Amino acid sequence: MSCSDRLRRVLAVAEPVQDILERRVEDARVPPWCEARNWAPFLLALSETQLREAEAHGLGALLPTLPEAPADLRELGRESASATALSPIEGNTELGAEALRSVRLRKRAQLSGLLAAVAGMAEAAERIVDVGAGSGHFTRLSADLFERDALGLEHNAARVAAAQERSDGSRATFLAVDARSALELSERDLAIGLHACGELGDRLVAAAGGAGCDLALVSCCLQKISTPTRAPLAFGFELKREHLGLTNLTAQPRGIEATIEVTIAARETRYALGLLLRARGVELEPGAEMSGINRRRANAGLADVAARALALRGLPPATDTELRHHLTVAAADYARIRRLSLPRSMLARLVEVLVSLDRAAHLEQRGLEVRVGQLFEPAISPRNIGIFASRSGPRLPAA
Repeated sequence: MSCSDRLRRVLAVAEPVQDILERRVEDARVPPWCEARNWAPFLLALSETQLREAEAHGLGALLPTLPEAPADLRELGRESASATALSPIEGNTELGAEALRSVRLRKRAQLSGLLAAVAGMAEAAERIVDVGAGSGHFTRLSADLFERDALGLEHNAARVAAAQERSDGSRATFLAVDARSALELSERDLAIGLHACGELGDRLVAAAGGAGCDLALVSCCLQKISTPTRAPLAFGFELKREHLGLTNLTAQPRGIEATIEVTIAARETRYALGLLLRARGVELEPGAEMSGINRRRANAGLADVAARALALRGLPPATDTELRHHLTVAAADYARIRRLSLPRSMLARLVEVLVSLDRAAHLEQRGLEVRVGQLFEPAISPRNIGIFASRSGPRLPAA
């Protein structure tokens, strides 16, 4: 099946539920899309055990075990899972301890998998261009492993300087540039984007398609766009920034940075903070309650983040009575919000695959052969969809 055909299959699932994507659950009220489908009685009746199971493994995985689940909700879960199933991209590259000395453990596994996946394309490349190079590890390792000139493009000048110093003596060089606005590739390049965020991924796909060069892209943070919506590169429908942000929600037994319990408690704290700020007369956009505060501070509890948020706005500190009241309301409200949010969260992977296949279909339209698959296990990185494109099919990684 071509990437265009696979995209049409995903769109067939996504288009009828655009209203669910449009309306995130922001408070304890039943959202219109849920009311219209009469899903609320089922969702709100889920036990705490069932809720935790759905949050750990996804509502779609739980629904077949619940005979009382609405038939249309169960069918949506089945269709979404089927349409988004991806074959794994096999292979790892053994990397020496010295080469990995400054690389985090999870990043090591990502580099190993991507280096193995692009080996065939690297052999035919005259130059490797690492777009959004970050600390420059892939640039440096690919230059050494494949014995090619490698150029790392990174907008952060301090990172560029550190990466260049770390790569002294290798064939890797680095350039401080914002590749979203300035990116030129040639036909014999191998363009790389390991967790290229938001519109940088679209820019890289467009540039590679225009040059007709080989490409390996793993997307990340799709909501990082400078416009309110993302227009499709191939075909489909526009996705708003909040739709794209949904793709960061990944159901798994343990989070990347913390346990699910800690993550849920932090979200409840953020909700309580929003209640407190609005009660003080602060007008807030959804999700703006932590503006100016590192999101990880929510792990410290409401008293801590409330003190910071109120001080940032020049408001008096919260009283103990205020804190207790908003914590109590938040606990009751957030129990409903968690349950009512499950169907929308179930669509997160659908949106992520939709964007990936739209990019892949664009590359197909430009005459490249394309393979889309799962490059890492979710425990290594939940943002694990790899897009590989080449004018020569045999150079693509095996799936």
